[in-house]
Amino acid sequence: MTLFNFSSTPSKSVLGLDISSSAVKLIELSSSVDCYQINACHSLPLPINTIIDKDIINVNALAQTLKQLVVESGTKLKNIAVAVPDVLVISKEIELPAGLTDLQLEAQIALEISEHIAYPIEEIAFDFEVMVPSENNQNLTKVLVTACLQKNIENLKQAIDAAGFTLDAIDIQSYVIERAFRLIQSQPIQDDCQLVAIADIGATTFNFTLLVDGRAIYSREQLFGGKQLVEEIQRRYGLSWDEFCKAQYEGVIPHDYESNVLMPFKKNLIEHIIRALQIFYASSDYNHIDQLFLVGGLSALQGLVCDIEATVSVPTKVANILADMPISKELNCSGLADAGPAMLLAVGLALRSFD
Repeated sequence: MTLFNFSSTPSKSVLGLDISSSAVKLIELSSSVDCYQINACHSLPLPINTIIDKDIINVNALAQTLKQLVVESGTKLKNIAVAVPDVLVISKEIELPAGLTDLQLEAQIALEISEHIAYPIEEIAFDFEVMVPSENNQNLTKVLVTACLQKNIENLKQAIDAAGFTLDAIDIQSYVIERAFRLIQSQPIQDDCQLVAIADIGATTFNFTLLVDGRAIYSREQLFGGKQLVEEIQRRYGLSWDEFCKAQYEGVIPHDYESNVLMPFKKNLIEHIIRALQIFYASSDYNHIDQLFLVGGLSALQGLVCDIEATVSVPTKVANILADMPISKELNCSGLADAGPAMLLAVGLALRSFD
């Protein structure tokens, strides 16, 4: 059994580090009276098979990529915040006797955890946060417990340590999205927007999160993403993604790309959105959402917003979380204008510096 800092507040400013199966993204923010400023922002692809099915297979490859990422970003910070997917974590609110010491709380929580996770307690990492007294019994205190398998974070910590950095905070993905959503809410959106969905279209995963008044109430992850589009382009045209992007920039993409590749991919993506909504509606008291936000590397695909609105009948918008942030004079801002939709998790993690 290991006590990890899932919910603790960082003691220093932290870098937001988003690690996916295909890339690592980093951002450093500073705060002024009315806005956040971008002091560093960079991303790099990961070597193939560094991470497979959320397991870090090649710790050294991840560590070397992190070293390169920090050098190229120019950041001087050493403390890092990362997130783990909700599917790897159990969060539970329990009530314990008031007045227990931290050691007594740990012992009680270990007993509670052992009842809910079918693994030996010595293989579990957990953290807890004492909240408020129970409404029904003032002799009890509410405690939020977060737990996962140690193996899900030990390789991550090892890679960060090997890269010369300090793992200051571990967060849960849905909590990170909540924090980042505050910045999306500050941008002009539809009035009376209470129930919103955030569809994160990554390279290998599609994550669908529902928020009510800014609080995450539902999260679903599916194995689907931009990798399917990339593989179809390579299979059909023999082009890598970089080669295809260059051809697209030069206006010489294959004539059948839109009809035979792009449209089927978008149709498949929309079906994932519809299915995620159906499952949510079936398990809740809701039957509609007020707004859908798209994030992730492929959120700005040609015509995607219009196609979703026409099919799902929900106001849809690409959420560029960096849109209103000033940029440090020392930072090379090339490419930042288009990077915002892919930086949601990294920004949400960096915002821990100001909690």
